[in-house]
Amino acid sequence: MMTYLSWPFFDDAHRALAAELRGWCGANLNHVDHHDTDNACRALVRAIGGAGLLRYSVGGTAYGGEYDVIDTRSICLVRETMAEFDGLADFVCAMQGLGSGAITLAGTPAQQEKYLKGVARGEKIAAFALTEPDSGSDVAAMRLEARRESDDYVLNGQKTWISNGGIADFYVVFARTGEGTGSRGISAFVVDSGTPGLDDSKRLEVIAPHPLATLTFKDCRIPASALLGDPAEGFKLAMRTLDIFRTSVAAAALGMARRALREAVERTQSRQMFGTTLSAQPLAQAMLADMATMVDRSALLTYRAAWQRDQGENVTCEAAMAKMTATEDAQQVIDMAVQLFGGAGVQVGGITESLYREIRALRIYEGATEVQKLIIAREVLKDGRPREALPL
Repeated sequence: MMTYLSWPFFDDAHRALAAELRGWCGANLNHVDHHDTDNACRALVRAIGGAGLLRYSVGGTAYGGEYDVIDTRSICLVRETMAEFDGLADFVCAMQGLGSGAITLAGTPAQQEKYLKGVARGEKIAAFALTEPDSGSDVAAMRLEARRESDDYVLNGQKTWISNGGIADFYVVFARTGEGTGSRGISAFVVDSGTPGLDDSKRLEVIAPHPLATLTFKDCRIPASALLGDPAEGFKLAMRTLDIFRTSVAAAALGMARRALREAVERTQSRQMFGTTLSAQPLAQAMLADMATMVDRSALLTYRAAWQRDQGENVTCEAAMAKMTATEDAQQVIDMAVQLFGGAGVQVGGITESLYREIRALRIYEGATEVQKLIIAREVLKDGRPREALPL
C-alpha cells in the first residue's frame, strides 16, 4: 500500500514524514471519541500540534513552519494519512492550514508572529470565513460589508458554513470594501473571536459532524491593522489560499479511499460465502480491481498537482482535476466497500459507515465537482483554440 512513495514525486524527507505520520496515527487515532465534537477537535488540535505535525500547515520557519514556503506534498501526505485513520483529525489539519493560509501568504510580520506560531503549536484554532448565505461557489457575490471609519473597519453581514465556527480563536474574513464591483473591492481581515459585534454561536449540523457555524457581524469594529494584504486584493488572496489547499482535499479523499479498499480486502478475505471466501467470487474481485485502479489514478493526479505546485508552476487546472477525480472516485470506492460489507457496511459506528458520511462533503467544499469542471474547461479553452490545436 505504501509503494507509491517510491514515485519520483517524493524525496527522502517526504518518505520519512510518511513513516512518522503512520506511526503517530496508528498510536493515537484508532479510538478518537467523536461524541463531543467541539472538545474532540480541541483535543486533536493540541495533540497534533504537540506532535509537531501542524508545522507543515504553516509557511515560515520563523513562525513555526517546517519550511519557509508551504510544501504541498507534505500537506497532502499529512491529510491523506490523517483521513485514512480518522476524518476529524484530517479536518483539524485542513482547517489549521486553510484558516491561517492567507496570513502565511499576505500577513505582516506582526500578524504572522501573533497567529502562526500558535497555529503550528496547536495553541490557536484557525478558521476561514468566505462563504455567505447567498454566495458559495459565486464568491464574488458576497455582501458582507467592511466600511472604513477613521482608523477602523466596521463589519456588517453574515458568513455561513464556516468550519471551526464557534471554537476558533480567530477568523480570516473576506468582506466587500467597495473599491469595485464583483471580485474587485473585496478585502481580507483577521477577526479575533470574542470581538464585540461578532456572534458565532449559531451552529450547523451535518452528516459527518464537525464544528460549523454561521457568523453574524453587527457593527463589528476592528482596527485597520487587521487588514490582510492590500485593500481590494481579498479575492485574489482567497483564490491563492484555495490553490494551495485544494490539492490537499484530493489527498484527504485519497486517504479515505485507501482505508475503504483496505477494509474491503480484509473483509472479502475473511467472509465465508458459498463454500469459499467472498474474495474468491469473480464479482467481488472485479469490484476490488475497480477500487484499486481508482485509488491509484487519484494518487497520480493528486501528487502530480502537488509536485508541480512545489516546483512553482501554476496548477489551477491540475489541482481541479485532482480534486474532482479523487473525491468522486473516493465516493465510489467507499460505496463499493459498503456493498462488499453487506448489512454490516451501514451499521452505525462501523468504519465503512463513517467513511460513507465523511466523504460526501469533500465533493462540495473548496469548490464542488461542477465548479472544478468549469475550471478545467476554462483552462483548456483559455487561448481560444481547440484542444487538438495546442502544441504538445
